[in-house]
Amino acid sequence: MPNPVAAEIELTGEERAQLEAWARRRTSAQGLAQRSRIVLAAAEGLKNTEIAERLAVTRPMVTKWRNRFADYRLDGLTDEPRPGRPRTISDEQVEEVIVKTLETTPREATHWSTRSMAREVGLTQNAVLRIWRAFGLQPHRQQTWKLSRDPQFIDKVRDVVGLYLDPPERAVVLCVDEKSQIQALDRTAPILPMLPGTPERATHDYKRWGTSSLYAALDIASGKVIGSLHARHRAIEFKKFLQTLDREVPAHLDVHLVLDNSSTHKTPAIQKWLAAHPRFVLHFTPTSSSWLNLVERWFAELTNKKLRRGAHRSVEALNTDIRAWIEAWNQNPKPFVWTKTADEILDSIARYCKRINDSQH
Repeated sequence: MPNPVAAEIELTGEERAQLEAWARRRTSAQGLAQRSRIVLAAAEGLKNTEIAERLAVTRPMVTKWRNRFADYRLDGLTDEPRPGRPRTISDEQVEEVIVKTLETTPREATHWSTRSMAREVGLTQNAVLRIWRAFGLQPHRQQTWKLSRDPQFIDKVRDVVGLYLDPPERAVVLCVDEKSQIQALDRTAPILPMLPGTPERATHDYKRWGTSSLYAALDIASGKVIGSLHARHRAIEFKKFLQTLDREVPAHLDVHLVLDNSSTHKTPAIQKWLAAHPRFVLHFTPTSSSWLNLVERWFAELTNKKLRRGAHRSVEALNTDIRAWIEAWNQNPKPFVWTKTADEILDSIARYCKRINDSQH
């Protein structure tokens, strides 16, 4: 069946100005901004397939909004009215709420609340809440993000991911890191057990009895962990841990260590020890990229299943608990399988950087 002929789009000066405003405003509802870009591209004479490729959308979507604009002009790009009680809030009022939410802040706070926005625009609190929900706006929430500034970021990602996906023969790959300052905490009252209809209950306050630092090496092939507990985390303790690894790993195997850029990993004493043990090869993750080290996933298991809800009245009791948990883990280890390639990771980061850059212009 032949494809229908695409509707020709010719814009008036007023229509072009409005479409460019909708497409350019970085805080507009993204659906309306995308539709505006489709129409502007159609006005350039591009085919639907070319527009779909340029804007990374589907061809049916381009056809739909191109035809809607040809039939209804600017009004066709807004969402169609739905059956029910007539609206009591105009499009202009909705736009005012959205624009103020995204582009301004109240004088007395860092973000809008439903009450403060309702006072500002003269609507009810529930009306503001409905508008926010309809457009996915949550002024009370804030997320964090971090991008590595390591000049060797790409090379290090390829190096580490290459070890995960294609480990060398006659070698063991160990992901190494330290979980420092693990606190021995005890609640100020006994923990109350779970009952039918009632969860386990613990006091919100606690007593501190000291700290311990755990060095851990995760074997990516078997999932087993070599751990070593110390009172401090200096180069001296790291050297002792390397000596432990040297004893634990069979002598005929090379040892590839994935670790971060901590200064304790690069001191002259460590460099001297590594020179005397050439089978040890270090692979550093990029700065601010602990997510690339698989042992961090194991630390999350330790925290969630043992430390967070545990109670310890001494550092010795804490260390005993951690050693017992490592021993139990090694009886039935579960290796973490890395699946993403370096190219997939770098492409994902590139898309994120582009999205951040676009939001600033």
